[in-house]
Amino acid sequence: MTHMAEVEKEIIPVNEPLLGTQETRYVMECLKTGWISSEGRFIRAFEEQWAAYCGMKYGVAVSNGTVALQAAVASLDLSPGDEIILPSFTIISCAQAVTYNGGVPVLVDSDPRTWCVDVKQVEKKITPRTRAIMPVHIYGHPVDMDPLCALAEKYNLVMIEDAAEAHGAEYKGRKCGGFGDLSTFSFYANKIITTGEGGMVLTNRADYAEHLRSVRNLCFQRERRFYHTELGHNFRLTNIQAAIGLGQLERIEELVARKRWMGEAYTECLKDIDALQLPVEEAWATNVYWMYGVVLDERMGMDAVEFARRLAERGVMTRPFFLGMHEQPILQKIGLFQGERYPVAERLARQGLYLPSGLALTQSQLQQVCEVVREVLA
Repeated sequence: MTHMAEVEKEIIPVNEPLLGTQETRYVMECLKTGWISSEGRFIRAFEEQWAAYCGMKYGVAVSNGTVALQAAVASLDLSPGDEIILPSFTIISCAQAVTYNGGVPVLVDSDPRTWCVDVKQVEKKITPRTRAIMPVHIYGHPVDMDPLCALAEKYNLVMIEDAAEAHGAEYKGRKCGGFGDLSTFSFYANKIITTGEGGMVLTNRADYAEHLRSVRNLCFQRERRFYHTELGHNFRLTNIQAAIGLGQLERIEELVARKRWMGEAYTECLKDIDALQLPVEEAWATNVYWMYGVVLDERMGMDAVEFARRLAERGVMTRPFFLGMHEQPILQKIGLFQGERYPVAERLARQGLYLPSGLALTQSQLQQVCEVVREVLA
């Protein structure tokens, strides 16, 4: 009989936020002053400073990234049948924002290197009903924006830039989120800047900003508050959430640097494993490695689900890649994307997952993850 207790294996989570003392100080100010709802000094400060950081004029804070997209699309006042082009490989919030506002999402496959929208396929999807292009910066790597901006100008289209996963990422020296007529962000708990839940829409147009502020607040009118000529929503962010976000924003460079260290360290540890496709950083990009994704070679004889299961058995938590919009049962049920195929998106969905990538991840944990990956693939 042994008296030795079995040592429990450390579980390495996919994400753990990194909060600092400034966030605590700002939240305590909210609690002490009573400014805890959607009014207070931190709302405007967070909006203005995040917009300035991204090189935009106006920021409108909202309750999450999904409604940021929904409000952005609402600004276009779509007619039934109007189309917005977006990648199949993205979160369902993008397509849902279009359908919710009466539009039709039109899909494009992904670039096999960056996993972002394949810009070479976009022009052939433009029709007389196209109103906007919605590029999505995937997992921290920017979309190749110049060709899309040229198409938007050529065809008089609105650019709705989804930068939810690209806080601090750069395209040719410009911050992601600074290219769209409307640019959207999420500040969910796993994002580089977090407010727990939260989002923002950025724009350089005063009319868009005014409409967004109205839509997020039930379309109350200044002159007659409870008289409504348009249906809006309660998309408001709280002052407490904005206080957390502002505290995070004040050390954005530190957070981005930590993410880049993490991505580069993973790449250094895993670059000799032929069975894995690792994230790239194109010459025109600054990747912030929001999540460190890997794509498993099919010749290994297992898909990402089985790979994730084996990693989890050894204490490493992961998350699967997105399932393409064209394969989403609910979107097929409402008649979208019948018979459409996007092979890159399909391969990413079947063979891709991301490793623990939270800002609180330590060097020893990262090394442990790499050791487990090697063990599973040996």
